[in-house]
Amino acid sequence: MTTSPQEQAQAAEARPQGHPQRWLILGVICLAQLTVLLDNTILNVAIPSLTSELGAATSDIQWMINAYSLVQSGLLLTAGSAADRYGRKKMLATGLVLFGIGSLVAGLAQSSGQLIAARAGMGIGGALLMTTTLAVAMQIFTPEEQPKAIGIWAAVNSLGFAAGPLIGGFMLDHFWWGAIFLINLPVAAIGLVAVVALVPESKNPQGDRPDLLGALLSTIGMASLVFAIISGPEHGWTSGRVLATAAVAVVVLGAFAYWESRIPYPMLDMHFFRNRRFTGAVAGAVLITFGMGGSLFLLTQHMQFVLGYGPLEAGLRTAPLALMIVALNFTGLAAKWSAKLGTPVSIGLGMTAMAAGLVSIATLTDHGYPGTLLGLVLIGAGAAVASPAMAHAIMSSIPPEKAGVGAGVNGTVAEFGQGLGVAVLGAVLNSRFAALIPVAAVSLPSALAEAGSDAERARITDAFASGLETSQLVGAMAVLAGGVIAAALLRRAERAESA
Repeated sequence: MTTSPQEQAQAAEARPQGHPQRWLILGVICLAQLTVLLDNTILNVAIPSLTSELGAATSDIQWMINAYSLVQSGLLLTAGSAADRYGRKKMLATGLVLFGIGSLVAGLAQSSGQLIAARAGMGIGGALLMTTTLAVAMQIFTPEEQPKAIGIWAAVNSLGFAAGPLIGGFMLDHFWWGAIFLINLPVAAIGLVAVVALVPESKNPQGDRPDLLGALLSTIGMASLVFAIISGPEHGWTSGRVLATAAVAVVVLGAFAYWESRIPYPMLDMHFFRNRRFTGAVAGAVLITFGMGGSLFLLTQHMQFVLGYGPLEAGLRTAPLALMIVALNFTGLAAKWSAKLGTPVSIGLGMTAMAAGLVSIATLTDHGYPGTLLGLVLIGAGAAVASPAMAHAIMSSIPPEKAGVGAGVNGTVAEFGQGLGVAVLGAVLNSRFAALIPVAAVSLPSALAEAGSDAERARITDAFASGLETSQLVGAMAVLAGGVIAAALLRRAERAESA
């Protein structure tokens, strides 16, 4: 049966249309997203400068780094819910303003306390930006274009992660440490003007009542959980601080889940977890960030402590991973492959490639940089396909009016998985290293300082390399398991939906 031109025109009008300036808007929100991601890693290279110029103690440095991530991860769900209720454009603009003010205060800070407070303020703005950028992308693109748009959004995430140390190193070579924060100001200003002029407003038309208790419980619970994960490697997993914080997290998050399942206007609808597509994507996302975040954290240590590269050189040598992701997503190749293969196969194959890359890094680094390069290329190719497919699976399984909450879930899963990966794989490394080198020192630099001969130093370095290899293999198994679990659950969900 053929259709008339009039019927074809009516069908075309019935299909959802994307915003006419959607690609320009995507560029604007990706620029805003990039500033947040750079500040996740850029501070690491400034630690020596902060120690000398502000007189910062080790605990001060830890809080400068952790205040940002703790506040951001704790507020992601709340920020997403606020965006859905009050308007995603409003919350995006508010996030840029708060992030800019926090950056200004941080850049002009005269003490460790001022810098820690400024970083916490930046975390509030960062939480709003992390959730609203992805939620806006889901609103302005058609379902057919969403995978490519999310791919570009994910590529910017990887670019920000890799570029942070490089930009930070360049800035510190030419300016004082405050410049790494003040550079955010023109970006935030340009982004704010563009958001006001271009981004359309969107929010939940039902206008649910604000879930204030849910917001409080989710913030306390997630911040406590992330704090316990961060503190574990330093203070010991059985220490009173870690156990008490973890207990608070379990109790509060349990209360959050109970409260959300009982009220008529939940911030996070617990029925989402009955959706196999949603649970499969969440499970895979936790394990992909667990293996990738933890393994890359260990890889930078391997390059600096074992291979002897400086921070800037180590950053340049890990750049092929981010460049691979950017190339495959900006050209649209990853989205085309995902469309042909389907979401379950894309995630399964992508995470298998990532696992193979981690195995290559673990087993071939002794043969020089080519083995590491092969691993980075495999990880980048796998992540370019799997990560956007995972994010799209999460976002597409949630009603469009809850896009902000969906973005909050996606961000929370990424923060949790990455923090857990760094903590657990770091613990595997330390336990393996301690078993091979029975000395009082618990870190490689201190162990090398206590070594009395070149032979002993070589033995210590080999032991550290062995611990890194074991940790990378554990990360590879986690990523592979995530691929299998996510692909199986998503396949079952597709069969149930088709039936």
